[in-house]
Amino acid sequence: MAAKNTTIFSFFSTLIFFGLIHSNQIDALNTNYYDHTCPNVESTITSVVKKAMMNDPTVPAALLRMHFHDCFIRGCDGSVLLNSTGKNKAEKDGPPNISLHAFYVIDNAKKALEALCPKTVSCADILALAARDAVTLSGGPTWDVPKGRKDGRISKATETRQLPAPTFNISQLQQSFAQRGLSMDDLVALSGGHTLGFSHCSSFQNRIHNFNSKQSVDPTLQSSFAARLKGICPAHNTVKNAGANLDSTPTTFDNRYYKLLLQGKSIFSSDQALVTMANTKTMVSKFASSQHEFEKAFVKSMIKMSNIHGGQEVRLDCRVVN
Repeated sequence: MAAKNTTIFSFFSTLIFFGLIHSNQIDALNTNYYDHTCPNVESTITSVVKKAMMNDPTVPAALLRMHFHDCFIRGCDGSVLLNSTGKNKAEKDGPPNISLHAFYVIDNAKKALEALCPKTVSCADILALAARDAVTLSGGPTWDVPKGRKDGRISKATETRQLPAPTFNISQLQQSFAQRGLSMDDLVALSGGHTLGFSHCSSFQNRIHNFNSKQSVDPTLQSSFAARLKGICPAHNTVKNAGANLDSTPTTFDNRYYKLLLQGKSIFSSDQALVTMANTKTMVSKFASSQHEFEKAFVKSMIKMSNIHGGQEVRLDCRVVN
C-alpha cells in the first residue's frame, strides 16, 4: 500500500448523519448480487489487480487505503474516485488524499466490465472487490464481499478535513469509529491494514522531532528505531519521497505490524495509541501471537465497514458522474 504515503487511518470522522443513513441500507447488499447480471465480475477484477501488482508492488496497499478513504467519507460510494471539475474540488484532491494512487487499476477494471456487462457494476463495488483482492493476493485472507453498492454523485475536498490525522490518540480514534457504528475491536483489527505500505515523513515527524516541551522524541519509540527514523527524516527534510515502511514486510499481509507495535516500532501516533488502553492492548497482543485470529477479526471488520454505503447510480466512467 513508487513511495506513497499510506496513512491508511487518516480518515474516519464524518457526520453521524451519513453513518445513520448508510447503516440503514446494509440489507440491500448481497454476496450474490451479480450472479445473473455479471457472473464474471470477481474474476475480471482479480485479473486486473494481479496484472497491476506485477508491475507495481505498492498497488495492494494503495487499493486498500483508497477503499478505507472512500468508506469514511459519505460511505463506500466511490466518491473518492471522482475527478475535480472547474466548479468543484473533489475528495481525491483533499490534503489527506493527495498521495492516493493506482486509480488506473479501478479504471481498467471498469473498462473490462463495461465490455462484459454494460451499465451493471458500480465503481464502489469494483473498489470494494479490488481491496479484498489486494489483501488476498498479498498473502492475506479472502472473503465473500457483499455487493450492490451504488455510486455517489457528490465528492468534496473540504469533507476530507473530517478524517482524523495519524497523530490521533485513543479517545479521538474511539469517537471517530463510534460515529461510524464501528467498535474498538474494529479499530484494532482494521489498523492491521498497516501491515501493507509506506508513509512519508510528514505523517510521523511529530514523534521524532519536538515531540513535546521536554522531549524531542516520543519516549514510547524504541531508541534505535527512533534513531533510524530520524536519519531517514531529518528535521528539515527536503527529500520529497522520504519515509518509512509501515512494517518490516510492507508487501505481505501478515501480523508483523502487531509484533512491532509491542516492541515500540510503530510508525504513527495512532498506532501507538492502540497499546495505551488495556482492552485494545490485549487485542494487539492476541493478534501479534496469532495471525489466524488477526485475519478472522480483520475480515469481520472489513465486511462491517464496507456495509457503510450510499450512492444513487452506476457510473459509466468511475471518474465522472453520469
